[in-house]
Amino acid sequence: MNFSKKFIIVLFLLKALWSESKPLPDISRNMLPSKPDYSNPDNWSALPFRQDAADLIPKDEVWINDTIKQVDVFYIYPTIYTKGNTWNADVNDKHLNKKIDGLPVKYQASIFNQVGRVYVPRYRQAILESYNDTTGNGKQAFDLAYQDIKEAFDYYLKYYNQGRPIIIASHSQGSTHGKRLIRDFFDTPEKKQQLVAAYIVGMDVYKEDYQVLMPCQEETAVNCYITWASYKAGSTGKGKLDVQLHGNVCVNPISWRLDSMPASSTGGILLNVNRKKRFHTEAYIQNNFLHVTTNTIFFKRKDELHLIDMNLFWYDIRANVQKRVEAYLKQQ
Repeated sequence: MNFSKKFIIVLFLLKALWSESKPLPDISRNMLPSKPDYSNPDNWSALPFRQDAADLIPKDEVWINDTIKQVDVFYIYPTIYTKGNTWNADVNDKHLNKKIDGLPVKYQASIFNQVGRVYVPRYRQAILESYNDTTGNGKQAFDLAYQDIKEAFDYYLKYYNQGRPIIIASHSQGSTHGKRLIRDFFDTPEKKQQLVAAYIVGMDVYKEDYQVLMPCQEETAVNCYITWASYKAGSTGKGKLDVQLHGNVCVNPISWRLDSMPASSTGGILLNVNRKKRFHTEAYIQNNFLHVTTNTIFFKRKDELHLIDMNLFWYDIRANVQKRVEAYLKQQ
């Protein structure tokens, strides 16, 4: 697929994410999609020891067999369900699953495959308009989606994990659920010891959300969480979604610190992990969100860079995950 076609796909997704859909009926009157059974491998977008979308690697790397990876990665994808007739997506929707697999799972979950066995559950994600809903239906949709994530994680712990260290990774709606997940499963002195780190990206996270878990403050810190929301440098951050995208914590995904010092990225990707020249990105923190300067084409189109929160720093995150895993294993 050439660049122009790839770019058209991204623009189509961008348009879909921000377009308005017809009002949905009350959630209590809607037929909910069937509950996923996580014993069925079809209800996982990615699992170790099989070929799937999360297996993407740069051509200059050699695939590392899942048998020798010492940690697990549990990844929660963002909102791809932008239009529909129900408040929650159907995990049996083949068209939707193809977009999920081909975009966030392929280009976000893959970041972590160098050091971890990647698990990606399908879940009945809330439709995009749930974020702006004031009727209570949106909250119910999010709660239903989170129950799927929680049940998937329970199943993973019981049948797959076997006591291995865990990385939680998520973006956007995935982080709406990811920040709840780490609170429910890791926010105690004992339980956090199994958490290498949580990359809870593109959604508001507050220190007050947790009793024990703290933000990671340097590149090899473990048993902690990382979060950021990306904006064009100089943006005021006063758009309609800003309150939902950043809280009072922001970690720079280049320097892996919470200070305001600018840092220069080693490279990101959009839809081509093997492009000859990586696009250049610099970032600094101001007002609890990330100000970004980059030469990728997205930079000229909007102030809010939410869709590419992780793509901008693909190689930085990939390298950082390896450092954190090494630091975690050394202290065991």
